[in-house]
Amino acid sequence: MDDDKPVMEQTTDAISGAADATKEAVKAVVKRVRKAARKVAKKVMPKKAAKKSRKAKKATKKTSKKSSKKSSKKTSKKSAARKTTKKAGKKAAKKAKKARKSKR
Repeated sequence: MDDDKPVMEQTTDAISGAADATKEAVKAVVKRVRKAARKVAKKVMPKKAAKKSRKAKKATKKTSKKSSKKSSKKTSKKSAARKTTKKAGKKAAKKAKKARKSKR
């Protein structure tokens, strides 16, 4: 320790130096851990399968489009049926109200 510098300044320098050293050490450790994780991942992960031909890809796209269209049609039919039942119920209620009013 220098006698020229005040004690407070010396301690702050020492603490900041220690903080920088720990930062660098952590960075080095993180690099090593990431590298090791990549190695393990390469060993554990299954190898990629051979790429599909274009025809096979197109066929899967077509089937998925068809299935999505069918499902959307089904849902629209269901929602339409629900709406008609709701409307029918409302109309019946209106008619009943009108009948009550006309009796008065």
